[in-house]
Order: sequence, then structure tokens, then C-alpha cells
Amino acid sequence: SQPIIGGTPPPPPLSSEIRHEKVEFPLNCSNLVNHTTVFEPKESSTNKTCPDYFRWIHQDLKQWKSSGITKDMIERGKPIADFRLVIVNGEAYVERYIRSFQTRDLFTIWGILQLLRLYPGKVPDLDLLFYCGDNTVIMKSDYKGRYAALAPPVFHYCGEEAALDIVFPDWSFWGWVEVNIKPWEEQLRAIKKERERIKWEEREPYAYWKGNPTSPDRGDLLNCNVSDKHDWNARLYVQDWAKEIQEGFKHSKLEDQCTHRSMMPMQHFWPIRNENKCRDLKFAVEWGNNHTHKAEAIGKAGSKFIEEAVTMQNVYDYMFHLLNEYSKLLKFKPTIPPNARRLCSETTEQGLLKEFMVQSMVKSPSDKLPCALPPPFKPQAIQASLKARDKIARQVETWETEYWKKLKA
Repeated sequence: SQPIIGGTPPPPPLSSEIRHEKVEFPLNCSNLVNHTTVFEPKESSTNKTCPDYFRWIHQDLKQWKSSGITKDMIERGKPIADFRLVIVNGEAYVERYIRSFQTRDLFTIWGILQLLRLYPGKVPDLDLLFYCGDNTVIMKSDYKGRYAALAPPVFHYCGEEAALDIVFPDWSFWGWVEVNIKPWEEQLRAIKKERERIKWEEREPYAYWKGNPTSPDRGDLLNCNVSDKHDWNARLYVQDWAKEIQEGFKHSKLEDQCTHRSMMPMQHFWPIRNENKCRDLKFAVEWGNNHTHKAEAIGKAGSKFIEEAVTMQNVYDYMFHLLNEYSKLLKFKPTIPPNARRLCSETTEQGLLKEFMVQSMVKSPSDKLPCALPPPFKPQAIQASLKARDKIARQVETWETEYWKKLKA
């Protein structure tokens, strides 16, 4: 039988087609394996400065900089959260409120436990709420003026300009077992290997997308597929996950999708507007096919950024600094909630769950210091960046307008 924290049986599968068993945290404290619990970096270790995107940590926590975070704020946020995580004296405890979709909560907690193994004794005591859904939940419009100090701090995988959600690394860095996406280091190695199989100039000259149309934007995107009436230079495929599961994920490996040219404004990506998807896609592909060297340079720059700036070391260091900065804002001493359960990194899970956990497990404490957190962005720097992005987007729109005028002439 599988170890279950909480003592309640797992719920039934999410559907009759996708039969992955939904588990509670399979992290069993009764089978502890002794491992080094002291962080002892080498004397020669120097902490280089973290990548620039770490500066957004300050921005994401700015809402609570003057007021701090009170216990009352945490309590008000509980109805929104999937779970509450408390760290006391280097030990992690979790209190669950709702069952998350698939194993998002499981692998999020697993990732935090690996951070505790990487930097033992260095993650401070803290008390936080985590939401595992898709859409942002703490909207700025609800917490203006005298209500600003009431905003509950909620960690989440994504954010947006209109929201206060605190951005945290996605669970899939440690694996997405339901769709067979491996832990990030293993997945990145596979992508880099397969990428070399087909040269850029030999790849299919179309925009490519493969996925599940679970949102209005994705459904609208499918209107841009090739048809008898239009060819928008896009090849779009609906991913049938039930079929993929039955066939052992033969046609859904990320590394096998490096057969099309991907263009990522002029440095890492190519802007596509929500309200004009099909025309934007067609022009983007035409531009790329007529400027192959520039398009390839954009693709390579995007790949280089992912390979060098989004390493697992940087993922853990981002988590480390985010949790440290967050803990400084707490106006109370974290204590273990009565209904919380202690979590441990050892697992006796089977199948892909165990495979992904073993692959992503931190085997020993780091012998290096975390990278040094850079200071916040200056307001003028953020504005300058936004202006530059908008300027590039307008330039692309101008090129596109000229392109469509010539087609009509």
C-alpha cells in the first residue's frame, strides 16, 4: 500500500479516460534516510549575482512592503488557497484545503522539500498560502486605497499586471507525471539532443502548436489552422491525452517537436496579438521565411536564455530568495497549524511518480552559496522596458500592415 499523509483515501481518477491515481503527499517520515543536514559551502565559493529576472521578486512583494504580512492576512486568504505551507526550524508542514488538479500540489511541495535539502538550515521560518489553479486570483482592483492593507499574500505559478499573485516556479520543473513531462534537467537534455537532429533551414517553415484547447484563446487559435479557404502558415494540432496515455506518450514528447522553426520581439520572441492571431501568425512566418538568419538568431537567443538563465540551480535560488524576502515581511512568528502534517523527502511511491521524484531529488547539500539577489528595478527602468517593448510591437504591426497592403495591391 502507498504511504498517505493525512489518513484519508485518495479520490477517484479525474475522469474515466485518464486513469492516473490521485494521491495525497506520498512523503513518508517513518522511513527516513540519513543524509547531510548542514550547509557548508566551500571557502572559495563566491556568490555571483543572480539573473536580472530575480529583481521581480521585489516587485511581487511590493504590496506588503509597508504594511508587512499579518496572521490575519493569512487567515483571509485560506478560502482561496489549495494548501498552507509552514516551515519551522527547517521542517516543512502542510495543511490542505482542497484537492489540487492532478499532482500540482504534490510536485510543488516536493520542489520546496528539495530546496530544504539543498540549503539545509538556511530557509527561514515562514507561513504561506499556495493556489495551484490556472488563473490569477488576487486582483489589484479589489485592494485599492484603504483596502490595500487587506490583500492576502497568495503564491501561484503565474501573475499578470492586474494581479497581486506572488509568482513561484511551476510544479512541472520537478515533472508533470500525467502527461509524461520529465523533470526539467532531464527534459532539457532531451530537447537539446533532439534539436540538433534537424538543422534550422531544414525544418518545416510553419508556426507550430500542439496542445489541449482548454481555454477560449486556445480554441480561437485553432481557427488559424490550414483549411480549404485559408493557409495562415500555421500547423496546429489538438493533443488527445487519453489516446497518448494509452499509447505510452509516443507522440507528445517535447523533444520530438523541434521540427518546426520557432520565432521568439526581435530578441527572444515574436509578438502575436490575441485579437488578430491568424493574420499575425501568417505574417510572422512569412517574415521568418524571408529572413531566415534573423529568425534563427531570435530562436537561438531564446534557447540560450532558457538553457543558461533557467537552470535548476537558478530555480532553487529564485525560490530561496523569494521565500527569504517573504519571511522578512511576516509580522508574526510562524507556528505549526493544528491540522498540518510534517513532510519528508523520502518516498516509496511507484511508477512515474517515483521515477520523477528520484530524478529530481537533491542528493546532497550545495557546496556553493546561492547567487546574490540584485536590487529592485528602478521605476524608470520598468517604464523604459515597457516603452521599448511597445515600440517593437508597433514596429512589427507597421511591417504587417505594409505586408497586407502589398498582398491586396
